[in-house]
Amino acid sequence: MKEKFLGIERWTTGFSMIAACVMLVIASGLGVFQIVTRFVLEQPAEWSEILIRMSLIWMVFLGIPMAFRQGAMVSVDVLYRWSPPRIKRVLDAVVSIAALALMLVILWWGWDYAMRGRVQSMAGLESLSMMWSYLALPVGSVFCLFGIVGNFLDPKRLELETAQ
Repeated sequence: MKEKFLGIERWTTGFSMIAACVMLVIASGLGVFQIVTRFVLEQPAEWSEILIRMSLIWMVFLGIPMAFRQGAMVSVDVLYRWSPPRIKRVLDAVVSIAALALMLVILWWGWDYAMRGRVQSMAGLESLSMMWSYLALPVGSVFCLFGIVGNFLDPKRLELETAQ
């Protein structure tokens, strides 16, 4: 059961990381496009700015699960280093429960916010609903839930192990 969950978690975290990288590529490409249209062609594309902002929001919320999975998101280094092995596991549980609670709050209120934003339109892209930007919160938090539980079941402390 644990291995099956970790397999699903690897897939979801990998997918979210690939999607986050795609969002970075989109933001970068649109940034270059915006510079060319604004300063070279002197005909700014006002829609590109909102798409850059939207892709950066999605990039962050889709990249967070990998940080959780690697143990780099919530770190209590001093307590962890000073604690005996039994207390370290309790500390892992406390941090995981707190992170899960936060992600569940973001999931709940993010979904509510996205549904309320269905009637709003984006400035510069009036045909696109703000819901698509707000959906980054609940979608990212669902991916984070897998990363948090995965890190609890199979801890990776890449941030702690590489710190001096």
